[in-house]
Amino acid sequence: MKRDFTSLSNKTYDLLICGGGIYGAWTAYDAALRGLKVLIVEQNDWAGATSSASTKLIHGGLRYLETFDFHLVKKSLKERTLLLRLAPHRVWPLHFGVPVYARQRINRLQLKLGLSLYDYLAHDTDPAMQHHYFNSARLSALFPFIKDNELKGGFTYADAQTDDARLVLELIAGAQNAGADCINYCQLIQILEIQGKADGAIVRDQLSDNELRIHAKQIVFTTGQWLAAAEPSQDWCRLAKGVHLVMPPLLKDIALLLMAPSDGRVFFMIPWYGLTLLGTTDTDYQGDVTNVTVANCDIDYLLEAANHYLKTSWTRSDIHGYFAGVRVFKKSSQSAASESPSAVSRDWELKSAPNGVHYAIGGKITSARQDAASIVDTICAQLGITTPCVTHNQLLPWAPRTGFSAWTTDMANTAVSLGIDAESTRWLLRRHGIRTTEIFQQIRVKKDLAQRIIPSLPFIRADLLYCAATEMIIHLDDLLRRRLPLLILTKLTGDQLRDIAQSVAAILNWDHSRQTEEIARCNRYRKQP
Repeated sequence: MKRDFTSLSNKTYDLLICGGGIYGAWTAYDAALRGLKVLIVEQNDWAGATSSASTKLIHGGLRYLETFDFHLVKKSLKERTLLLRLAPHRVWPLHFGVPVYARQRINRLQLKLGLSLYDYLAHDTDPAMQHHYFNSARLSALFPFIKDNELKGGFTYADAQTDDARLVLELIAGAQNAGADCINYCQLIQILEIQGKADGAIVRDQLSDNELRIHAKQIVFTTGQWLAAAEPSQDWCRLAKGVHLVMPPLLKDIALLLMAPSDGRVFFMIPWYGLTLLGTTDTDYQGDVTNVTVANCDIDYLLEAANHYLKTSWTRSDIHGYFAGVRVFKKSSQSAASESPSAVSRDWELKSAPNGVHYAIGGKITSARQDAASIVDTICAQLGITTPCVTHNQLLPWAPRTGFSAWTTDMANTAVSLGIDAESTRWLLRRHGIRTTEIFQQIRVKKDLAQRIIPSLPFIRADLLYCAATEMIIHLDDLLRRRLPLLILTKLTGDQLRDIAQSVAAILNWDHSRQTEEIARCNRYRKQP
């Protein structure tokens, strides 16, 4: 992946996409595969906001059944099944436990009915993806760390998990390989119009401050939370903040769906890179969309909710890291302003302004592919292009082209021979797919690159150097927050940051002064509320 702002000069594009999160990435990938001339710009890093701050799930949304949003659940479950097939390295099955306690808001019969409906809407005949009931003794054995007094039993059901930032990056790489121009740290400054219709834009390179006039036949904004601060899209948006904490390891290959005692909301404990992802909150947000922070009340809410179930309580000192994101919901004439964010539909809509510019409002990471296909269908109709979408039957760019199980076994055997530990190998394959062979080649040249960067986390040094060299890194936090999420998985010391910065300095052409600047940027992620 290469970044070249100067290559944009004197080009006319079929489609200019502003916003490099999951919706922008899927739209660019889809449009480029259909043969459109595409430019996507992102004012920060790819997946730099909400698309790297999700719960890391590809799921139907079991809790949406409570609000009778059957259409969204069915749509999302269909996408879950599709992505498990098209991207087995990027999206993998994850089972959830749902304990049932006496006097909880939803009883065993209600859960049974809901899970049966969930399985029916999924149309997945694989027994491993169906729900199952466990009595209290078996559920306690499955989750020995949760309280068992008043435990009546529970269920397991299946959904899927991903690394959200890596998913976005892979789609951007796929779009670029299909001919799209993809520029991060590039801001759209002004829309250009001819006779009241959008004809292009002025974009600014955030690195050099140079500006270019770009001609584009169609423009779409997929800028997420920034839509709420811009005309005309602000009138179509409602924002909600979600906070996650990274906690000590509790789970290996199974997650928990629980209900917060204070308000009955669903929250999750999810295994993630060997630790536990705890979240999320869901509160209305009207603050600065450029500076979304984790507040003390967010932390208190999540710890209180988790400790209601844990035999050994967590405290603030147990927090490894945290992050916050802002979701965009489409405003509905049927929904009241007093309605809680958790009750608002996660479905999506494409709005068009009088000047012909399109705005993607709402949505969720699971259904983004299908929504992006609708965006590109609309663009193609405007351009008189009849080429159909192909993303529904095309493997993702880094997915193995042979049988996934056999490929995984072969790659794991190679990793053992190179001295890579099993857990690091598992995550390496999920993070890079078929590109892992290039990382193996680095280790063949230099054996010590098989060692972990941080002993407690499954990331090896060859992975770090490969990301720095090939994944459009501009700043150190691009590398350590979204390419390898070390900044939120552990409290990196000053010495560790300095060591990492020095190890990639030659690749990124950073002198000592630049390394110091980049370390200072990263230190912001280490500040607790």
